[in-house]
Amino acid sequence: MSYWLMKSEPDAFSIDDLAACDNQTEPWDGIRNYQARNFLRDKVKQGDTVLFYHSSCKVPGIVGLATVTSTPFVDESAFDPTSAYFDAKSSRDNPRWVAVNLTFKAKLSRVITLSELKSDPNLADMVLVSKGARLSVQPVTEREFEYILELE
Repeated sequence: MSYWLMKSEPDAFSIDDLAACDNQTEPWDGIRNYQARNFLRDKVKQGDTVLFYHSSCKVPGIVGLATVTSTPFVDESAFDPTSAYFDAKSSRDNPRWVAVNLTFKAKLSRVITLSELKSDPNLADMVLVSKGARLSVQPVTEREFEYILELE
């Protein structure tokens, strides 16, 4: 099993939205960065655990846990011209984008804020706190994952 951090803007899709979905499961789609896509396509596996991160908000941080509950599949939003994630260059014969299903696991008792993560020397090597790290899907080591849960 691997660990991941996946970012979402809470006004678009929050941890509470995931918990409220049918079967508490939703496709994690709309990824339009090639490196993040490559992680989803090549590295993220069914059964992996995800730190659910709220970004682009007043207090960005880790807010919950989810589980990857599917293998990667074609991101259908790329073919929908009414979607914000439409990609005219993606085709069904050669799709560019993938998604996975995420299932709600838990909401943390508090937000573990970005500023807290950045100031903790135990997390100095974490991708999230690296300069210029903006990926919406990024790896987390087992040590980092366990330490972050201890912070809660």
